[in-house]
Parts: sequence; structure tokens; C-alpha cells
Amino acid sequence: MVFAVILIKERDYRSQNAPGRIRARAVYYTEANVKQVDVPTMTGNFGILPAHVPTLQVLKPGIVTVFDDEGAQSKYFVSSGSVTVNADSSVQLLAEEAAALDELDITAAKANLDKANAELSSASGEIERAEVIISIEAHEAIIKALE
Repeated sequence: MVFAVILIKERDYRSQNAPGRIRARAVYYTEANVKQVDVPTMTGNFGILPAHVPTLQVLKPGIVTVFDDEGAQSKYFVSSGSVTVNADSSVQLLAEEAAALDELDITAAKANLDKANAELSSASGEIERAEVIISIEAHEAIIKALE
């Protein structure tokens, strides 16, 4: 199975030809052969193996686990995004934010969760409230991933 993980972060609004063009901030895998990929989605967690049925899913905050051909695991936290499984067993995972678990700090995540919970009561509009709820869900998932 061929696997690619692309972390989307930067948007380049300076180009007149493509005002909303998106640039990748980091790429963890490009056309890498792996044994299995486990992903968290809005419909539940599932594992992707070669010959998996084609699908398109929305990622939820959680851990993506990549198993290489020797069985070694690499774990990444993703905040949101999409995963596409193609008929040829290739997989593309596009994440708004992603980081290897060893790059995350549980103390900072707990502090940010406390801050977001405090902001929730003072959120004045629907958009602000939705943004705070997303922050809470992401920080809770980071803490769960690291504990």
C-alpha cells in the first residue's frame, strides 16, 4: 500500500493566479510503502490495509498510527482533515495540523484546555463558540493521546 501524509498549514494569498492556493507545511510520508494505517474518523476508528475498499472520510482529532513493512509503528496526532483510500490501495491523508506524539507537551495541552474551557462561557457568537469547542476537543484528544 502506498501512503502519503501531507500536513496543510500555510495558505498563500499573495499569488494573483491562485488567491487561495494552499502550501504544505510538512510532509511525513510521500509514496511510502507501508503495511497498515489506523485513522480516527467521524464515523469511528479504522485500519487501512492493502485492497481496502475505496473511501473518503473526515478525520477527527486523534492518533494516526502508521505500521511500516517491518511492523514498526509511528504515531501522529491529527487535529482534523480527510483521508482518501483509492482503488489502487494508495492512501492520502491531509491534516490541518499534525505532529509526532513526541513533539507534543501534555502540560501545555492541559493549560490550553483550561484556557479554552474558561473562554467557552464568554464566547459571544456562534462562530466564536464553535472555535472554542473545536479547541477543547483537540486539546482533550491530545491529552488522551499522551496519557
